[in-house]
Amino acid sequence: MSAAARRARAAEEPSPAAEHRSAQEYGSVEEYAEALAAALRGPARAKARMVAEMRDGLADTVAACADAGLPPDRALERAVREFGTVAELAPACQRELTVAQVRHTSRAVTLTLPVLAVCWYLLLTAAHGTGRAPSAAQWLAAPFAGAATVAALPAAVALAVTGPLARRLPTPRRLPLAVAWAGTVAGVSVALATLTLAAASPLATHGPLAAFAGAFTVVSHVAVASSSRACRACARA
Repeated sequence: MSAAARRARAAEEPSPAAEHRSAQEYGSVEEYAEALAAALRGPARAKARMVAEMRDGLADTVAACADAGLPPDRALERAVREFGTVAELAPACQRELTVAQVRHTSRAVTLTLPVLAVCWYLLLTAAHGTGRAPSAAQWLAAPFAGAATVAALPAAVALAVTGPLARRLPTPRRLPLAVAWAGTVAGVSVALATLTLAAASPLATHGPLAAFAGAFTVVSHVAVASSSRACRACARA
C-alpha cells in the first residue's frame, strides 16, 4: 500500500476498545488476507499484488511480536492492532484499486475506436473496390461507431488525470462512475455495430472480410463490457 493510503488509514484510527475487538476476529494471517481480498474490488492482478503485500507485511509484524516473547495468538492480535484491521485498511486500499480499474476501463474504451475504424475502413474499401455502394446495414452501424467515439473522449481524459497528472491534481470523486458509464455506452455501441456487421456479412461480396471485422467488434465488446462492470463495482464499493 502506498504512503498516501497509510496516511489515510492513520487519519481514521479507531478507539482502543474497538481496535482490540476487531483484532480478535482473525485466526491467522491467511484468514486476514482472505478477509481483505473479499472486501476489495478491482483489477485481479493489482488486487492480488496488494493483498500479497499486506499479507507479507502483517506476517513480518507477527514475527516481530513473536520475537518479543508473545505467544502466537497474542502476537497475531498485537500485530493486527499495530498493522490495522481490514475495516481500517480497506477504504484506502479500495481507493487505489478504483483508480487502477478506472485506468483499465479507460484503456479498453479508447482501444474500441481504433478497432472500429480499422474494421470500417476494410469494409468500405472492399465495397468501393467492387463498385457497389455500402449496404444499408453498413451505413446503419455508423451512428454506433460515432457513439463509441464520443464515449472514448471521457475515457481518454480519465487516462490523463489518473496518470502522471494525478500526482498534482486530485482524482474527481465521480470519475470512476463516469468512466463506467462511458464504457457501457461504448460496449453497447460495439454490440449493435456487431449485429449490423453480421447482417451485412451474408450479402457482402467479401464475406470473410466482414466476418473478420465482426469478430474484432465482438472482442472489443467483451473487453469493454466486462471492464465497465468491474469499474462500476469499484465505484459503488
